[in-house]
Amino acid sequence: MNFIEQEIKGVWVIEPKIYGDKRGYFCEVYKQEEFDRHMGYHVEFVQDNESFSSHGVLRGLHFQRGQFSQAKLVRVSQGVVLDVVVDLRHGSPTWGRHIAVELSAETGRQLFLPRGFAHGFVVMSDVAQFQYKVDNPYAPQSEATLRFDDPKLAIDWRISPAEMVLSEKDLKGKSLEEMTPDFLGF
Repeated sequence: MNFIEQEIKGVWVIEPKIYGDKRGYFCEVYKQEEFDRHMGYHVEFVQDNESFSSHGVLRGLHFQRGQFSQAKLVRVSQGVVLDVVVDLRHGSPTWGRHIAVELSAETGRQLFLPRGFAHGFVVMSDVAQFQYKVDNPYAPQSEATLRFDDPKLAIDWRISPAEMVLSEKDLKGKSLEEMTPDFLGF
């Protein structure tokens, strides 16, 4: 696997080595030893999640607060998404900045984000199957949403607002200004 650290420290794009022939292909999507070596620390994933969505579905920007914060390793097994992470680590030189990476089943690229980030994606293809590992279980009492269209973030989601399909929760996300250390708990 090829590990590429992004402009925001701790965020990595991981590209698998894909071996293909007339039968199809094979690739490793996760190897603990290699992962730990590149991260420089051990991340123990405890839960795998999957979603299936149609074109224009925007999920996010989600995160868990405090002791329930989650590191995530995300990938797409069908379709194409634009994946976005926002640094919410107060004191970080990149606080409030985001990275957007296209993930697809075709490339097999993955994205790792450490704890302290909001995460979301929008489906660019007809449908997308999205999978992710987390290092802390889901805790509904600590769940929060950062507003996907906050003008201070200025995220280019690459589709028009008219095409977006959002949940009530995502429409009611909090602004970046509301992301205080007391609210975040990390």
